[in-house]
Amino acid sequence: MKAKGTVFKYGDNVDTDVIIPARYLNTSDPKELAKYCMEDIDRTFVEKVKNGDIMVAGKNFGCGSSREHAPIAIKVAGISCVIASTFARIFYRNAINIGLPILECDEAVQDIDTGDCIEIDFNEGIIYNQTKGQSYKAEPFPEFIQEIIKSDGLIKYTSNKIKAGE
Repeated sequence: MKAKGTVFKYGDNVDTDVIIPARYLNTSDPKELAKYCMEDIDRTFVEKVKNGDIMVAGKNFGCGSSREHAPIAIKVAGISCVIASTFARIFYRNAINIGLPILECDEAVQDIDTGDCIEIDFNEGIIYNQTKGQSYKAEPFPEFIQEIIKSDGLIKYTSNKIKAGE
């Protein structure tokens, strides 16, 4: 599993209210949520983001409320992976549950800048900054989490397992 895209970088403690402001939570439609992703921290994000782009942030990304709307908005906006120094645990679990790949790698976060072109090999946990010619090592996902992400989330993963009789 691989991803490649341009970086949007943010700082520490990006909370779920910044990722998807509460005023837009009157819908659970993923496409509608994506229209407002990052609006309060980066008004131009939704205009600039392209499918496959990568979000990079500092410590405690996804802190705040436990709503799954935040990783859904990020994923549907086009982000293929979020790399952060650390994630709030509930965001981490919600991201995996909806099939949004996330990696913790403080070294990469410190060195990567907005606009850099990044390539990620999820099987190996390798993050390669094509712009700077630098590589970083994150902990790769265990196989079962890779399967959840490949299945586009826990619900589809479980449904596939049931259909296969596993």
